[in-house]
Amino acid sequence: MRKPKKCISVDDAKKLQKKWVETRGKDIENCEGYEDTREFWYSLDELQEYLDYVREKSKEQGVKKPGIRIYLGAYPQTNAKKSFSTVFLAPTKEKSKNLQSKTAESGDENNYDIEPLNQNNGGHPPSNY
Repeated sequence: MRKPKKCISVDDAKKLQKKWVETRGKDIENCEGYEDTREFWYSLDELQEYLDYVREKSKEQGVKKPGIRIYLGAYPQTNAKKSFSTVFLAPTKEKSKNLQSKTAESGDENNYDIEPLNQNNGGHPPSNY
């Protein structure tokens, strides 16, 4: 199997993560008063199961080019837990014909008829890449 075109080097990934920690990570820590999680884990089986689910549901809806958008979120704070960050995966579909744009791929709209995926494992304390 050939490497996907959009892969980046490990060194580039480390630089991206370091920049996030030095900027946004520090701001969040200063604002919230604790180090937030910044890395999230799904098994390949979980991801494949979800991708298959989105592909099947999209096919049933007549969606030809489904996609996945990754959102940042935060859990509500409780007496037992801090308001840690999370990510969730949201299905997308092509824009309606009346909403088409020149950047159709990046501008696909959310498909609110298919449930997003959350329930990942976030590392705390977070580990660096």
